[in-house]
Amino acid sequence: MTAFVPLSISARIADVLSRHAKDVFGLMGNGNAYFLDAAEAAGLTFHAVRHEVAAVAAADAYYRVSGRLAIATTTYGAGFTNAVTSLAEAARAGIPVVLVAGDAPSAGVRAWDVDQTGLAAAVGVPTFTATADDAGRVTKQAVRHALANRTAVVLAIPYNLATEPVVEYDDGLSPSVDPTPQQFAPDAGALARAAALLAGAKRPLLLAGRGARLSEAGDALSRLAERLGALTAGTALARRFFSEGPRDLGIAGGFGTESAAAIMADADVVLVAGAGLNQFTMRFGQLFGPAATVIQVDVSSGPTHPRVDLFLRGDARSIAEQLINLLPDHRHGSYTWPGVSAEVVTEALHRHAGTGYAGDGRLDPRSVAAALDGLLPKDRVVVQDGGHFIGWAPMFWDVPGPHALNMVGTAFQSIGLGLASAVGAGAAAPESTVVLATGDGGLLMALADLESVIRTVRSGVIVVFNDSAYGAEIHQYGSLGVTEQPMLIPDVDFAGLAQALGAQASTVRSLEDLSAVSRWAEAGAQGVLLLDCKISGSVRAPYMEEVMEAAAAGRTAAVSHPRLRHSVT
Repeated sequence: MTAFVPLSISARIADVLSRHAKDVFGLMGNGNAYFLDAAEAAGLTFHAVRHEVAAVAAADAYYRVSGRLAIATTTYGAGFTNAVTSLAEAARAGIPVVLVAGDAPSAGVRAWDVDQTGLAAAVGVPTFTATADDAGRVTKQAVRHALANRTAVVLAIPYNLATEPVVEYDDGLSPSVDPTPQQFAPDAGALARAAALLAGAKRPLLLAGRGARLSEAGDALSRLAERLGALTAGTALARRFFSEGPRDLGIAGGFGTESAAAIMADADVVLVAGAGLNQFTMRFGQLFGPAATVIQVDVSSGPTHPRVDLFLRGDARSIAEQLINLLPDHRHGSYTWPGVSAEVVTEALHRHAGTGYAGDGRLDPRSVAAALDGLLPKDRVVVQDGGHFIGWAPMFWDVPGPHALNMVGTAFQSIGLGLASAVGAGAAAPESTVVLATGDGGLLMALADLESVIRTVRSGVIVVFNDSAYGAEIHQYGSLGVTEQPMLIPDVDFAGLAQALGAQASTVRSLEDLSAVSRWAEAGAQGVLLLDCKISGSVRAPYMEEVMEAAAAGRTAAVSHPRLRHSVT
């Protein structure tokens, strides 16, 4: 039996969303004022940010940390266009975010309206537009699409319909949506071949990415590694996916050590689970040796890198469990890598912690990062802005699990999303200390939301790697003789700015100045502490060295191995 639903369109949308999410991040305007009123009535918690780009970025970080869907919201026109950069980042990073946005009236556009559907489509994001006839059904479709396809979507509310009563009847759908991503069954022959390759390997390596974490494959992949006697590693977004014991080589790619990379390059069979194998993970094609057989497990439609030999489409946990069942009871050959003992692995993970000061008298960023690892609370969630400094946190800061290292902005190569990420992380993990690594350029770009972090984060530390420049450009282009003047940033008193907004702050010109962290922690680690670390721009991160070497050699991940060998979907 159907029943009339006496709600406004905004209320109907908020009611459906409240069954799938508890938090909304955004900025109020004409186009979403009624939705936010309805969201409050529906029990959703609103987290206000000060710029629309932060709305989607905060919701993005919330999902990365918690694994729970979050809602972003903006008004129409300029509010929507401000959010396009973070919308593109979420789509490219595979993050389910629903952006509820006001839109042009259904009767026709006004002088300040733009083609929001076209703009969203241009960055790979579909739009679901609500009407009085189908507001609830369209909302469910939007949520289902976001969760099943792990992508961002726009849920548009035409301005003139926001308060109109819905005329839809109960559509017969359940009030909630099954969030399970689409499942795929790999070819039985391909599975058997993969199991045979792994069983015969003398130097097997298991590499896990964020997709393995999303499928909760940790236990299954760890058992598979133990069964094979394999070494393990994770991408930067799967840091500590495996327990960092005598078999784990840490991060694969430009944030790892050269010694660990040399061991990985000696693998004869590599199982890659839930990792896209981008150019940074692959060290621009140099991560695996030319004789290695690479097996990829992923939910994508096909191999994501030309280096893949055998592709298994499916869920990482399910396929790992199937592979365990297919392995012989007693595989032939050694259960451990020849010559790679626990001591060798430990030594391979050792990092040079810098020299304290660089030649220009400013702090060595490696020394700052290494010192902070011992001072910051252990229960930490790290979020990063984009910029040259992104190498230091993955290299030197320990995290309690793969949820706790998040790099919002890298998929779209954006800076300026760090402060918003801290807002989202703080809401997702209120019991943990949020540690934001940012640069002076990205912080200035997003300065409005410094207030948002200080207002909303219970326990947070903002580490500004301040080299008075856009460091990535200095290294990539200044080193080639391009004028550096547009790349320079006058020295800014970030500590003074933070204090004016209610944070604790310290200007760090020596390692002794980092004692401010100890005092803050001893006082309860409450509120936000900003550290304006005056670092040298002369110390180049290892991953940047790889970028520059690859550019000079004309190497990219797409051409380093110019053939797809066997791929089985």
